[in-house]
Amino acid sequence: MVQSRQATKAAEIFAEPPPDPQTTTGVQELKVTGHMMSLPAGLFCFVNEMNPASARQHGMPGVRVSPPPSGTANVEISAFRPDGWLNADGDAALVRVRKGPAQVLITVYQLPNTVDPAPRLQVRQLLGAQDMPAPTAPAAVDAAPAPSDVMAHIQTRGDVPTRFGDWAGEPGSQNWIEGFAINAPAGIDPSELSYQAVLGRGWLSPWVEAGAYCGSRGMALPLLGFRVRLNGQAAQQYELSYAARFIGGASAGPVGNDETCEGDTLAPLEALQISLAPRLRKTGRQRR
Repeated sequence: MVQSRQATKAAEIFAEPPPDPQTTTGVQELKVTGHMMSLPAGLFCFVNEMNPASARQHGMPGVRVSPPPSGTANVEISAFRPDGWLNADGDAALVRVRKGPAQVLITVYQLPNTVDPAPRLQVRQLLGAQDMPAPTAPAAVDAAPAPSDVMAHIQTRGDVPTRFGDWAGEPGSQNWIEGFAINAPAGIDPSELSYQAVLGRGWLSPWVEAGAYCGSRGMALPLLGFRVRLNGQAAQQYELSYAARFIGGASAGPVGNDETCEGDTLAPLEALQISLAPRLRKTGRQRR
């Protein structure tokens, strides 16, 4: 009986006319549109392009990419954000179609009576059916990994922790890196340390802040390089450099703050090294 009253009350709330926007309670109706997109076999990246007005609109227009209600075993979706949203801040999601054509559902959420146009959603194919490697079994991941400065998710090995200045990954192993995370050391605000992954020629993932994972897990998508930047006080207090090694023996770097570290042939990233050290303070000698 209690459940019935609660269900009736919920139905009454949603049946009421939209509340006055000046009030602080009630249900606000959104403008929601859905689109079905058919994709061939391959790996795709969906990006909700940057909209400067999104900060004033709760990140809208927002986008979700999902399988259709009927579901499909041939589609795997992995968003760069853990909650799955593609806000108008340049958020992105990866869609892997194992056997095409297959359909995905794209749902767009906008505030009512907004003058902003629909989101500009970019869809780029990263790999074709003939280029996709065979999926591998998920690697075992320690329940409590050791504390680390850098964590790399490596094919067949899982999450591998390391320290600043050490190499993450093993050159010559033929196991590529699918994602990574950098932890901000004491004295650096996480917002002052951010990084991107190279997904294709001229194609980088959205920026993520220190502590957040950048890349994919279990989708057999190798990173092709990466980029790290310091800003604010951290850029003045710390020296940053990083380097990479790739399957096939190529290498890149070390490069400095906010530079892209990638190979000429865009081979899969096999190992990475990130060095972060306090800047030496210049002291003048006293004359006698």
